[in-house]
Amino acid sequence: MARGHANAEIAAELFVEETTVKTQLRNLLQKLGLRDRIHVVIYAYEHGPVRPSS
Repeated sequence: MARGHANAEIAAELFVEETTVKTQLRNLLQKLGLRDRIHVVIYAYEHGPVRPSS
């Protein structure tokens, strides 16, 4: 997601169904209290799981 990949691209990379990616994204949004995938990326950068590439 932080690389700008669509759900279908993420699913292919992880060898899961696109619906699985959508479900996990929905659960993540709900648990973190975020509005959309952009806010997930911002959250990831601010809290450490994702680092900017140099």
